[in-house]
Amino acid sequence: MTLPLKNVRVLELAQTLAGPFAGQMLSDLGAEVIKVEKMSGDETRHFTPPEWDGESTFYMANNRNKRSITLDLKSEEGINIVKKLAKESHVIIENFRTGTAERLGFGYEAIKEINPSIIYLSISGFGRTGPFKDKAGYDLMIQAYSGLMGLTGEIGRPPVKAGFSVVDLVTGTLGAMSVVTALLQRDKTGIGQYLDCSLLDSQVMMMNYLVPAFQATGVSPKPMGAGHPSLYPYQAFRAQDQYVVVACANDRLWVKLCKALGWEDLLEFEKFKRNKDRVAYKEELEAILNERFSEWKCADIVETLEANGVPCSPINSVEQVIHSEQVIARETIKDIPHPFIKGLRAPVFPVKFSDMDITVRSHPPGLGEHTSEILKEIGYTPEEIINLAEQGVAGKTTVSII
Repeated sequence: MTLPLKNVRVLELAQTLAGPFAGQMLSDLGAEVIKVEKMSGDETRHFTPPEWDGESTFYMANNRNKRSITLDLKSEEGINIVKKLAKESHVIIENFRTGTAERLGFGYEAIKEINPSIIYLSISGFGRTGPFKDKAGYDLMIQAYSGLMGLTGEIGRPPVKAGFSVVDLVTGTLGAMSVVTALLQRDKTGIGQYLDCSLLDSQVMMMNYLVPAFQATGVSPKPMGAGHPSLYPYQAFRAQDQYVVVACANDRLWVKLCKALGWEDLLEFEKFKRNKDRVAYKEELEAILNERFSEWKCADIVETLEANGVPCSPINSVEQVIHSEQVIARETIKDIPHPFIKGLRAPVFPVKFSDMDITVRSHPPGLGEHTSEILKEIGYTPEEIINLAEQGVAGKTTVSII
């Protein structure tokens, strides 16, 4: 088995989603991830409902392939244990409020003193510099502040967030990517570094083409539902039974769509021939297309358009997509071993490597499940481990999640 990040040890001092998701991506690639939790555990252990046999599905989705140790990070010995673990680690992931890690004694400068080659990933809502550096940052807040919610939904209707935690997940992905990049750089120089990764920065990056569009026109983009500001028809339409999306990204596809569905009469309109004009006359054309699509069943639209090379898709539910033949064929969702939950499955690292293995090696750990094991590895005797538990510095090893 070839694991690309084998022998890389990650100390995860993060909770909720962005940090743990970054840690899980690294663990899927083979890194050993030690998850340090407060005595009550990662917040997401208590994100219920939904739950599965009493366990938070949110927590289980983001913490496989890790080991868990519980520590009182307000105690001197708890901080000493973190430093001992940091000394033996290659990467640290933290997402405390700005200044908290430094106040506790394991900020980047303190850790660099004992481990100069450490890669220190710091995830925050607004970044560790600037006037908002002390603000807390949650996915919903950043969806609002970054403009994402201002672009999601339909004009004249209340703002809506994205259907899943896109801010946290994108930031976690970028965090994991930055760690791998820093590891490659360290292989060349032997020097570690500090990575300042923020939820806001990640979403500003994700605006992509909308930023130069605003700079070019001075017009701030508005919500467009399932539509697109520069292409038409490129949106959702209501069929007889459910919604379908059609993606005509050029004039050639527009011609194919009209011929496939028997709508050649629309090709005779000069104002609909070029995409630029279709965008300009969108409201008029949309009224026509809405009426015509409503006469078809979704499956018939998809079958007809696909047979004629026109990109389209039904709008699937979660149930439909996880049971779709393509997702099954790609093994995008795999079984997750668990000591008492049978049938647990979750999405795994999505990229397929020709000569490396991406594995699910262990279940999301119970709260403090590996506390004794990890303490023993850094030199604590069985008696000392018992004393730490009795003093409330470290939790007792357990296989219970909550």
